[in-house]
Amino acid sequence: MPGKLTNQYGTTIIDDHVLASIAGLSAMECYGVVGMVTRSSAGGLVELLRREQSSKGVKVQTNDNVISIDLYVIVEFGTRISVVANNIVEKVKYSIENLTGMTVNKVNVNVQGVRVQK
Repeated sequence: MPGKLTNQYGTTIIDDHVLASIAGLSAMECYGVVGMVTRSSAGGLVELLRREQSSKGVKVQTNDNVISIDLYVIVEFGTRISVVANNIVEKVKYSIENLTGMTVNKVNVNVQGVRVQK
């Protein structure tokens, strides 16, 4: 269900795909994130996505203008996963709330793998 903002001038509807794009691009900017991934239904395989497709590694649920976000990421080897995850949560929450004016209820970061950067 898309997000809805209503004021004295009318109603603005923000599609979940737009919210997913904002969340995906915000997560990719965080230090320690190698990329976003999407889960394949075949045996839990993951596929690393290009920057343009980062919204495919995001699930957004909107209820009464409250947003819940699930992110699927691969982190860089040698970084503290908890610190990277906290940075992702703060960055994504700030970006969504600042750009849309909607409230982010929760951001779940699912680390799908660790990768050595070359």
